[in-house]
Amino acid sequence: MFSTVISSLVAMILSVVVMGLGWVLAKRSISDREKSSPFECGFDPIKSARLPFSMRFFLLAIIFLIFDVEIVLLFPILISMNSHFGLAVVLGAFSFLMILILGLFHEWNEGSLDWAQ
Repeated sequence: MFSTVISSLVAMILSVVVMGLGWVLAKRSISDREKSSPFECGFDPIKSARLPFSMRFFLLAIIFLIFDVEIVLLFPILISMNSHFGLAVVLGAFSFLMILILGLFHEWNEGSLDWAQ
């Protein structure tokens, strides 16, 4: 109990010291509107937000998200194959991968994966 209290106090004191040093040593500069505004996807934050958006960039981002989620959905299948290697697990994994591969071929044939013309 005593060591937990001591380690918590040391962690709190250390974090306050690091924050204080960062605040004191930070370079204070005159705030510029362009520097203080967030940078989002290469858009100029000062100009109009109604400028045309690159549809190819949007499609590539969506495809990346789809295949990123696919990796997350494959992990439970791998873990279940490690503990219980049954026909239902194999058929489920095979059908999931076939749907993803067919989707990939569809995107490829459609030309969504061709970034440069």
